[in-house]
Amino acid sequence: MAEAKLYLGTRRYSSWSLRGWLAVRLADLGVSEHVVPLAGGNTAAVKSISPSGFVPYLEHDGACIWDSLAILEYCAEIQPRLWPADRVARAHARAITAEMHSGFRALRTALPMNCGRDRPRRVVTPETSADIARIESIWMTTRARFGESGTYMFGENFTGADIMFAPVVSRFRSYHIELSTAAMQYIDAIHGHPLIQMWYRLAALEPDSWKLTGYEELE
Repeated sequence: MAEAKLYLGTRRYSSWSLRGWLAVRLADLGVSEHVVPLAGGNTAAVKSISPSGFVPYLEHDGACIWDSLAILEYCAEIQPRLWPADRVARAHARAITAEMHSGFRALRTALPMNCGRDRPRRVVTPETSADIARIESIWMTTRARFGESGTYMFGENFTGADIMFAPVVSRFRSYHIELSTAAMQYIDAIHGHPLIQMWYRLAALEPDSWKLTGYEELE
């Protein structure tokens, strides 16, 4: 049987890689991890590996999966706890996960993930502010309806919905986005998860030569 592999982009920047990695880790797939330094959206080394030219890309037990949401769904078949057990809660989790997967373009553009950044963005556009407000609303309404039993969106379990929003937590921390006390408590819970802490440690070990000027000098 071929070796199970997970291909990732630069951990410092690759929000989609973080999502795929979290799902694979929580499902305990036991893959070897291969990090490809990103060149800012058009990386030849990634195109030579992944059918779509993007990461994450998972090869596991005969499956080849090149989209983070598809990786999450695959992992949830192996580890069902990645989705809430209740039907209604599970439907809600999938809806907000899909919204994150396909939306919030203004936020993605204005606040790219950078695990090494710790300073505010000087200008936040109205479109980005609207995305931030919608995300905070998703967090708070979901927590109020489904999450009273724990610190994550659906209570005690770190689910696929938390996975999908984890890079947003990183962005909000990096750019010092001001949110409600309840939203900041959720951010602290996600950031404090052992796997998130591991990701940050691994990102800090990446060589300086992998850093991208456009991401590092963004004001």
